[in-house]
Amino acid sequence: MAVTELTPKIFACTQSIPLAEQIAKAFGQPLGKVNFSRYSDGEYQPSFEESIRGTRIFIIGSTNPSSDNLMEMLLMLDAAKRASARHITAVLPYYGWARQDRKDKPRVPIAAKLVAKMLETAGATRIITMDLHADQIQGFFEKPVDHLFASTIFMPYLRKLNLPNLCMASPDMGGSKRAYTYSKALESDVVICYKQREKANVVTHMELIGEVKGKNVVLVDDMVDTAGTLTKAADLMVERGALSVRAITTHGLLSGDAYERIENSKLTELIITDSISKDHPSSKIKVLSCAELFADVMHRVHTNTSISSKFVL
Repeated sequence: MAVTELTPKIFACTQSIPLAEQIAKAFGQPLGKVNFSRYSDGEYQPSFEESIRGTRIFIIGSTNPSSDNLMEMLLMLDAAKRASARHITAVLPYYGWARQDRKDKPRVPIAAKLVAKMLETAGATRIITMDLHADQIQGFFEKPVDHLFASTIFMPYLRKLNLPNLCMASPDMGGSKRAYTYSKALESDVVICYKQREKANVVTHMELIGEVKGKNVVLVDDMVDTAGTLTKAADLMVERGALSVRAITTHGLLSGDAYERIENSKLTELIITDSISKDHPSSKIKVLSCAELFADVMHRVHTNTSISSKFVL
């Protein structure tokens, strides 16, 4: 007898509840019920408060530090597996620990690979995520990975700005391919920043490859953490004659002195998504929602419809 495909259910880890509620609304159904029991020492236990046997479920949660966010996702995946869910999709708007995607010096871990193995071991049968720090992280998984691009969110916003003399820019050499892709779609120039680091989050020297005088520059990156690189790049470009400098970054980690740096910098605007749910105390920050994108892809996954249109500009 053929198995009837039940209506999928959507659940959320606590860090991503605001975004998950928007995704569920766009998908057309409420969030499923999950209860978290907590012990005095900080240990916690999630439990699904409704049957998920034989169903397709989506568990939404970004895994940015602290490690509690990743641990929540792992526990919920394990609980779903043990409750006999039929398909278990981990929806990770932001894939945390992704900057450790290779051995860049001796005796260090490859955390992005470790996280992939943990997610699969815990019970994920599919991964949906957005703008990985490195595309090759998809290869760390044995399960299907749907890697979405936030360009489908940013491009309409940039076109609406209708900036004259537009120039796309990468804040480092590693992001040059991303900046070039935007520049090709928008038919604009492209420049690249060359930077040297003393250690993580500390830029000691930066040079500009290309001409920005008289141009409206848009920096493109996958994430902004302390905002040191972006603000340094923006200040350098204004010094070199840029009319304005904006930045679009998918994931707004914004830790340490990030907000102070942004407010005191020459950045006109920082545009991010809500892949990480938090309040942003800065008038320069513009947040665009990724809820519609994830809801659409989740629906396509459930109905076995092509999602290739979400992989291109």
